[in-house]
Amino acid sequence: MSLSDDRLPEDRLGVLETFAVELAGVAGEVILPLFRADHGLEDKGAMKDGAFDPVTRADKGAEAAIRKAVSARFPEHGFIGEEYGEDRPDAEFVWVLDPVDGTRAFISGLPVWTTLIALRHHGRPVVGMIGQSYLGEVFVGTRLGSRLIRGGGERPLRVRSCAGLSEALIATTDQNIFRTEGQAKAWADVRKASRLARFGCDAYAYAMVALGALDLVVETGLKAWDIEAAIPLLDGAGGLVTDWRGEPIGQRGGQMAIAGDRRVLTEALTLLQPGAA
Repeated sequence: MSLSDDRLPEDRLGVLETFAVELAGVAGEVILPLFRADHGLEDKGAMKDGAFDPVTRADKGAEAAIRKAVSARFPEHGFIGEEYGEDRPDAEFVWVLDPVDGTRAFISGLPVWTTLIALRHHGRPVVGMIGQSYLGEVFVGTRLGSRLIRGGGERPLRVRSCAGLSEALIATTDQNIFRTEGQAKAWADVRKASRLARFGCDAYAYAMVALGALDLVVETGLKAWDIEAAIPLLDGAGGLVTDWRGEPIGQRGGQMAIAGDRRVLTEALTLLQPGAA
């Protein structure tokens, strides 16, 4: 997926980025009262292997609240969301939503779940926001740059330099997501070549690459709403987001590698490509 945004004017892009930050607050108002409380847990039953696929009132309520806020401000905009599907997905502007990414962390009381909000313009993600409302953090970015908003202040985001995998701190959500022999071997090879691997952070790990704390995140089996917020955020922070072949990620999701330094990405892709779908 190209990072080009057909040169959406900077002032317009700024307005939309500010609105994405507002939407993080809208989501947080719904989610926070349910965190470490009675969140109304259900099983979607959508996993092909029969594994537990949780959803809560926070997931559903936050997405509904975001959609309502967007429709009140921009009634012509469309939506693609994890909980409520598509509405005008071919509109000029489309919001791609994952209200609680990391629902398993959420129901376990662990503050590494996030709200993912991306905005497509003519099919390309131009605004990306990763919010962690319990910690009061909003990571937001566009082609103009990325920033962390926290505690009434903000700071620019910039990925860090890393010479290669042997020095890299890496992450993935869960080793069990690599379900084919090729994927499992590819991940094992990347992990073996790296300095340290961490698990269970879901999209919060994407933000940590933008922050300059992690160097690489590898994932597979993702949907558009799991990925698209990362693309403008990492672009604005100087990072890279590709599939396992090193190509732009399409609108349907799939496999993903996020890196802060091209040298790390190049080395990782050499190991990942044999497992590419």
